[in-house]
Amino acid sequence: MFLKLENIRKEFNGKVAVDNLSLDIPKGIIFGIIGPNGAGKTTTIRMIMNIIAPDAGKVYFDGREVGDDFKDHVGYLPEERGLYKKLTLSEVMIYMAELKGAPAGQTRERIDTWLKKMDLLEYKDRKVEDLSKGMQQKLQFVTTILHDPEIIILDELFSGLDPINMELIKNVLLDLKRAGKTILFSTHVMEQAEKLCDNICMISYGKKVIDGTMSSVKAQFGKNTVQIDIEGDGAFIKDLPGVTEMTEFNNYIELHLAEGAEPSEILKTVIGRVKVNRFEVMEPSLYKIFIDMAKVDPKASQRDDGGDNV
Repeated sequence: MFLKLENIRKEFNGKVAVDNLSLDIPKGIIFGIIGPNGAGKTTTIRMIMNIIAPDAGKVYFDGREVGDDFKDHVGYLPEERGLYKKLTLSEVMIYMAELKGAPAGQTRERIDTWLKKMDLLEYKDRKVEDLSKGMQQKLQFVTTILHDPEIIILDELFSGLDPINMELIKNVLLDLKRAGKTILFSTHVMEQAEKLCDNICMISYGKKVIDGTMSSVKAQFGKNTVQIDIEGDGAFIKDLPGVTEMTEFNNYIELHLAEGAEPSEILKTVIGRVKVNRFEVMEPSLYKIFIDMAKVDPKASQRDDGGDNV
């Protein structure tokens, strides 16, 4: 495997943040680490980056144990962002690329292309402090990949981005994957993980509770899920025979059906009371899987409530 985690473990003040976590991440895929706040996502990424050492276990990159030279092969965007706000965008980009060994001349040739792609070209010679928070986040994303790393690690990449910029960065990540890059990112945004990831791992209370390809993970949860797009009050649906759980979204409802329940019977009843625009039997959404699995406490006695930074 291109990146391998072997039984890594980390404790802080007697509380287990990551509990014997093993992962195999192949080359050239987009791999998502998901989980609630305090689950251990950031601690895992910091151990991969060799920022903190695991108490036990090892991290391997391309068959070798991760050492100081790993940083030369990776582009890393931490959850706690930071830029030199008194420098111009082009100055920041050149400086950050030079830290990774990229020649300034080579970086200058790429600056306009990347700034144009991020809708930031008009700010090229402006100071970073002149940018909005979202613009600064896009700039930092660019500085993470400007030196052409083999593997890209992004901690809560989509936090604070509006839908337009989420879509822009999503397309860039897909382009990078097509170019053979390996991308590992953590996120709370299930919609983006579902759209982007080839493989996902969910961590809950420091332990792995889901691991596999997106299709295999969904298959584990069966096809007894129904999505309904209706016009009108659908509150009555949760009490229909065969419906074990209902999750409401802004413009549709997701139902979990009991084993043996007939979706056609649900449809007949619903059509009789509200207008139905869409009725689809499908695998559960990643959002629904996330909500259900986040309730599972594999080892409650070792729960860590450290918040986003754990």
